[in-house]
Amino acid sequence: MAILIKPILTEKATSSNEAGKFSFIVDRKANKVQVKKAVEKTYNVNVLKVNTINVLGKSVSKFTKTGIVSGRKPSYKKAIVQLKDGEFIDFYSQI
Repeated sequence: MAILIKPILTEKATSSNEAGKFSFIVDRKANKVQVKKAVEKTYNVNVLKVNTINVLGKSVSKFTKTGIVSGRKPSYKKAIVQLKDGEFIDFYSQI
């Protein structure tokens, strides 16, 4: 089971990188200990703290020829990881 699915590279998440906080979309069944071990193993950094959030998918409506179709975007789990002072994860070096 892959714990880390992908990093979150939004403007809000990137602005918190300077404070040593990095955001990831993680597996919905993963707990904080598993997320901490996965980040430390993948990026070779020391993790101080992990906060997790279950994000409910937004409801969406589409107007089609047959009428209004409503549904939901998928829900996901987000983890915000606090690193030790002076450590950094460079997501753009892997491109």
